Amino acid sequence: MTDEPLERWAARRQGRLRQPGELKTVTLGTGPQRAAHVDPDVPRMILEWDGFAWRPLMTVENYAAARHVLNPQPVSMTPDQAERAGPVTGRNPLAPGTGRHRKPRS
Repeated sequence: MTDEPLERWAARRQGRLRQPGELKTVTLGTGPQRAAHVDPDVPRMILEWDGFAWRPLMTVENYAAARHVLNPQPVSMTPDQAERAGPVTGRNPLAPGTGRHRKPRS
């Protein structure tokens, strides 16, 4: 069996590691941690990974505010930028088709 070069192993390991600046949320309610949607009105703490440990970043009032912090909405384009981007193209997944899973028409 041949050994993997150290540089390749280090690069592979780095790809698996959490990146500094990654955010996560923790429920500040009583009792054990449960799914986020179970207690939507309970305050949350936003934690940031600094490369070694999770550090408290801020607290927010509820689940919706935590989602807004973790997944900010993209900045909308100006009409000029939208015009330069061109039309949206691609296959419509809801368009009628002839796939095997489709019910045959009578």
